[in-house]
Amino acid sequence: MGERLRNKTALVTGSTSNIGQAIAEAFAAEGAHVIVSGRNHARGTEVVEGIRARGGRADFLPADLDGGAQASRDLAERARAALGGRIDVLVNNAGVYPAPGTTDTDEATFDRVYGVNVKAPFFLTAAVVPAMADAGGGVVVNLGSWIARLGVPLGALYSSTKGAMETLTRAWAAEFGPLGVRVNAVSPGVILPPAAEGEEPHPGEVMMKGTPAGTVGTPDAVAHAVVWLASDEAAFVHGTVVDVDGGRTGVAVVAA
Repeated sequence: MGERLRNKTALVTGSTSNIGQAIAEAFAAEGAHVIVSGRNHARGTEVVEGIRARGGRADFLPADLDGGAQASRDLAERARAALGGRIDVLVNNAGVYPAPGTTDTDEATFDRVYGVNVKAPFFLTAAVVPAMADAGGGVVVNLGSWIARLGVPLGALYSSTKGAMETLTRAWAAEFGPLGVRVNAVSPGVILPPAAEGEEPHPGEVMMKGTPAGTVGTPDAVAHAVVWLASDEAAFVHGTVVDVDGGRTGVAVVAA
């Protein structure tokens, strides 16, 4: 186990699978006491058991962050209690990705996606930051997305929510930095779990052809960046969006 987050406490939303799970596991491996949070109790328990089996500290708190302010406040209160009274790091990872076209998106879907992807982290951050500041400081890391800056078909609804989170990152850095709370974001590209032996290539592989990386990334790649932003190594980093996308948005793609 590492030491970069030793004696730190962390709440990672949407951490029962995929990127969120990788972040929670990486935090625990660096010494943090982690709250794994999500809607699926069985998966959350499994993640926590895996962390503990490797010598880490973790607890599971079920939460359905649908955008209601009270749901976010309730999770913040329960997490603080489970972590001994303080949250040092908040990772706003939970999100949903329906992908209807703009003209096929009904109001209920629009409200649900914005509720989960923007309202929930907005009110959760509002509930967590004051206590962070009173305790002497803390860190907030938001999850953006590469498609917030590179348009893709059928991506309008989801990408606009991630654009909002990247904008909030900069605004919160200005608002909360003077209080001792650093706010940054990570923008993942095409991220997929490692393929099983003999498995057919995922369609996402096509989008990475001609990029510097030439292939998709794994959840661990995102987790490493989040650990860095949460650690003291990034103490002078404020309001930044770190692209973890194999060069997909920052470098011209060379057609094969």
